[in-house]
Amino acid sequence: MARKTKTDGRGPRRTLWLRTLVAVAVCGLAVGGLAAYRTVSDEASERPVTGDEAARLALSRLNLYQAAPVAVVLTAAEGGGVQVRVEGIVDHRTRRGAGRYQVTGANGPLDHGLIVWDAGGLGLAPAPEGDAGPPWQHAEHVPRAGWSPRQYTADPLDAGLQLMVQLGADRPDNPLLLAQSGARWLGRDRIDGRSYDRFAGPRAQGAAPDTGRSPLTYWVDGEGTLRRVTMRMADLGTPTTVEFSGRNGDAKLPEAPWLTG
Repeated sequence: MARKTKTDGRGPRRTLWLRTLVAVAVCGLAVGGLAAYRTVSDEASERPVTGDEAARLALSRLNLYQAAPVAVVLTAAEGGGVQVRVEGIVDHRTRRGAGRYQVTGANGPLDHGLIVWDAGGLGLAPAPEGDAGPPWQHAEHVPRAGWSPRQYTADPLDAGLQLMVQLGADRPDNPLLLAQSGARWLGRDRIDGRSYDRFAGPRAQGAAPDTGRSPLTYWVDGEGTLRRVTMRMADLGTPTTVEFSGRNGDAKLPEAPWLTG
């Protein structure tokens, strides 16, 4: 897969863009002044968050952190009909993830294998014979030389992986600042039989009120559990999607088989 050795010289510029996007997406933004919450009927198609909704959105990152490690599925459209799917686990305490990836095109599968990632980049390795068993267990047995590591680019897969490890936090965000920064209630959906509120995240610091909605959308239940996040990518009609399906207490990430050393 050409992605394994991709070096197009755009790393520093893309990294700066991606850090800005991730900071906007997952942090409670410090903005001047505080505003009172607005209480609006759920019949509205889109509106500012209420106090309760802002509190649940602010708590969702801490809940994700405390549940680690959690099972995840990421899907990203790479353009030209190519889609990448990653299934695995992520530990927000160590900001590491491991799983398996599959690349498909218009005519079927193109590539598959193991993938590991952290806050700094990712590594790819061939799938083992038979490809049976949890991918994080296979990753633990791949020698360091068996990985093809690289830093992140701004491609949809890379953006999704980096966002994924940044979402958990060891403390809640400030709900007042989230509300003041433009977080909005967008609607309510059912996922696997459970009800989730759909929220647009806060806007970038210093952005004007009419700048537009955040590229991040969050699905959060009544207890502040984060179920899904989507990220709109420039020039792509299909957003990158990250699904969290709960704690996987039996999972254990390999020590550090990627990128360093």
